[in-house]
Amino acid sequence: MADDIAHIIQLAVAPVFLIAGIGHLLVVLTNRLGRVVDRTRALEVELSIEQPMETHPRWAKELVLLDRRMAWINRAITLSTLAMLMVCLVIVALFTGQLLSFDLSAFVSVLFILAMGVLVAALGNFLWEIHVAAEMLRVRTDLLERMQVKRKTLF
Repeated sequence: MADDIAHIIQLAVAPVFLIAGIGHLLVVLTNRLGRVVDRTRALEVELSIEQPMETHPRWAKELVLLDRRMAWINRAITLSTLAMLMVCLVIVALFTGQLLSFDLSAFVSVLFILAMGVLVAALGNFLWEIHVAAEMLRVRTDLLERMQVKRKTLF
């Protein structure tokens, strides 16, 4: 029995590392969400002080993109958390099957495959959020043109 438990613990080590990796992904995602929320709040304050949003089309577009980013990050966080929960259930099933002498190998396999599928979906959402964030980083062409004019006059 002790040898069986030791073997199950060895099998559970890989999923535990996976849980740690997903945990680090969740830290990255929540940090990105925090930055998006901070920028949204700052922009909302600017818009409440300044003229109506219609006079600031760039800010309006930025708010729309920030909202999209929040949605993508929230989905990635939800899916990552679900994947982590499923990996935890894999570990529980490994121990339960061993302690109760049930063959749960098919259940564990399906659960692990589902967890990987959900994790892939979470990473896909994260990747798309990065794409949306990159859209926001485009420098306005009029600013670039003014910068080039200033550089020419300086040199």
